[in-house]
Amino acid sequence: MSGNNSYGSSWADQWDHNPDPMPVAANSNKNTGGGGGGGVAGKYGKKVGVKTKEVAVTGAKKVKHGASVGIQWIKDKYHKTTAQKH
Repeated sequence: MSGNNSYGSSWADQWDHNPDPMPVAANSNKNTGGGGGGGVAGKYGKKVGVKTKEVAVTGAKKVKHGASVGIQWIKDKYHKTTAQKH
């Protein structure tokens, strides 16, 4: 079996003919200029983190409001059907 090269390769290696993307660590070294100044991540990381938190909070509020409206709609429907039975 050692003569067959396909046994040691993964599915992606056998069927994916696109080049692999560069690792994040290799790209960050180019952006820092080799000086270790933090690069792009150090420059914009805090701003992106704050924006991500704002988006997450806004999304959570929308989900909470949607769930509240949905539950109220179900309660109203149930109340209408039970009120007709009496």
